[in-house]
Amino acid sequence: MFSALAMFLTIAATPVATPVADAVPVDVALVLAVDMSGSMDIEEAQVQRMGYVEALRHPDFINAVTAGLNGRIAISYFEWAGSVNETSVIGWQVIDDAQDAASLAEHLASRPVFTRRGTSISNAITFASKLMAASPYDAMRRVVDISGDGPNNLGPPVDPARDAAIESGIIINGLAILIRPSGGPVSLDRYYADCVIGGPGSFVLPVHQPEDFAVAIRQKLVLEVSQARLPAIPVQIKPPTDCLMGEKLRPGFLDRVYPELER
Repeated sequence: MFSALAMFLTIAATPVATPVADAVPVDVALVLAVDMSGSMDIEEAQVQRMGYVEALRHPDFINAVTAGLNGRIAISYFEWAGSVNETSVIGWQVIDDAQDAASLAEHLASRPVFTRRGTSISNAITFASKLMAASPYDAMRRVVDISGDGPNNLGPPVDPARDAAIESGIIINGLAILIRPSGGPVSLDRYYADCVIGGPGSFVLPVHQPEDFAVAIRQKLVLEVSQARLPAIPVQIKPPTDCLMGEKLRPGFLDRVYPELER
């Protein structure tokens, strides 16, 4: 079901996390950045939310956590659309057994589901990078997990934000939600592969049906925790993806915000 797809603006440098003295060592610090933009209806948003809840409770996820060198990970969670919904933020929590994972899942399941306007992957990456820099844990790997159902269309361009995060040592993976394809010039999973993800071993998984959410999210979390690799697929030579394709779908957007950009 799944396949792996392996400035004109300057943004403020992403702060680089420095280990805190005597910080608890974890195998991975993982930020879950979940798209709740208005292009998803409430039913789809609820299905996505429950996909994360089920994945956190699943034995495959627990086994991946406990099999690591330290046998523990740290997780933070937030939801985003055109901006980050800061009331959705769940601060850093250590997961080292099924009880910890179930507690986080229950906390997540109890929260109301809201969707908001716009899609700013760049703001989500920048916010996730700041969360990562503020992590109190000594992580062997630092991973930001971005889910989304459309290209960046608000805020700064996505690729400078992506590049700054990677330069700071963060790996970005993606979950491309293709339940209702936008009909853009390239498929969303390819857009994510070319413009959003990055870092050693980074990957993107596509979701084509609502019933696939739970399995896809579980597979993604297990891969991120265990540092396993998806099978390689042949590289096809294709024209470069326009990482501003989402912005260009907004009438007059570039003229108003980036008038100096040559199109």
